[in-house]
Amino acid sequence: MSGTLTLVIGGAASGKSAFAEGLVMQTGLDKIYVATARVLDPEMEHKVTRHKEMRGAGWQTIEAPLSPDAVLQAASSTEVVLLDCATMWLMNHLMEERDLSAARTELLDSLECCAADCVVVTNELGLGIVPADPLSRRFRQEQGELNQVLAAQADIVYNVVAGLPQLLKGSV
Repeated sequence: MSGTLTLVIGGAASGKSAFAEGLVMQTGLDKIYVATARVLDPEMEHKVTRHKEMRGAGWQTIEAPLSPDAVLQAASSTEVVLLDCATMWLMNHLMEERDLSAARTELLDSLECCAADCVVVTNELGLGIVPADPLSRRFRQEQGELNQVLAAQADIVYNVVAGLPQLLKGSV
C-alpha cells in the first residue's frame, strides 16, 4: 500500500520548503530528507547549510541529485519522505542530457509505489516571461509538464505564495 503524496509548489523563495518541512514535522514519523541540489558554488553551499540549520536535528538526509528512486522504494510506512526539490532534480537531468521521459517515469512510478508518505517540493516557473534562450525555454516547458503530472498523481497539492499556503487539491 502506498502512502499519501503531497505536492508543494511555489515560486523561488516563496516559503514552500519551510512549509513542506512543517508538514513533515507534524507527522511524528521518522523523517527522510532527499536532497536533489548539487553544491557547485559558495552561494549554493550557503543555501544548503541554511536549509539544514532550519530543519534542525532528527532528519536523515540523503543526497540523490539524479535518482531518488532507491530511497523512495526502500522507505517504509513508519517514515515520511521530503523530496526537495523536483526542480533541481529536473535541472540535473537536463544538464547531463539524460532521457527526461524515462527519468520522469521512474520518479512517478517510485512515488506511486512508495510505502511512506511523501512530500515533493517543486517550483512554479510558468508565471514569468518567456525566456530568451532555447535551453531556458525547454527547462520551463519540461518543468511545467513535470508539475502537471506530479499534481495529477498527488493526493494533496498546495501552492505557496509569500509564505502563505493555499490548498489546491485534496483535503487535510
